[in-house]
This record gives sequence, C-alpha cells and structure tokens, in this order.
Amino acid sequence: MKNSAVGSNWKDVRSQLFTKEEILESDMRVAIMSELIEAKHEQGISQKKLEELSGVSQPIIARMETGRTSPQLDTVLKVLASLGKTLAVVPLEQEISKNKL
Repeated sequence: MKNSAVGSNWKDVRSQLFTKEEILESDMRVAIMSELIEAKHEQGISQKKLEELSGVSQPIIARMETGRTSPQLDTVLKVLASLGKTLAVVPLEQEISKNKL
C-alpha cells in the first residue's frame, strides 16, 4: 500500500484500509440511515418532532444521521417505527456482494 492516497480513488483506498466485511457493514449502516433520513424528509419531520414522536433525544437522532454514533437496535427501531417504517431481514443481493466484497 502506498503511503499516500493522493491520486487514488476512494474505492481503491477503502479496499486497502478495510476488510470486505467492514466495508459491507459500513455500507449497510449507511443504507439504513439514508432510508431513515429520506423517510423523515418525505414526511416533513424535523429532528425535534422526531424526538417527540420516538422518545429518542434530538442529539442522538442528529448523531445517527451523521454517522457519529452506532445506535443500539432498539433505538433505530423506535425512530423507524415513529416514521411508520421497520427493518427487514433479507438476503444480501448478489450484485451488492460482488461489487462491495
């Protein structure tokens, strides 16, 4: 691995810094939070209103949205439920696995 990432694309640098499993886990976290943020925006709900609806504090919601925390499953479920959403356990798409692993 080079000492500098200058001139390298993020995908190459990321594959050098992280394992395939770490990349997949990160991508799944980003996908879940992106869906949460999209649902919040579609419904026109602020972080403060989401706090009232879910019982999860606004600072925690903000940290979840920016990726500065790894929330517990029950916290994610509370926020999603207040948006009328849930999580589902589904097989990983083969294409995602091929591209990201």
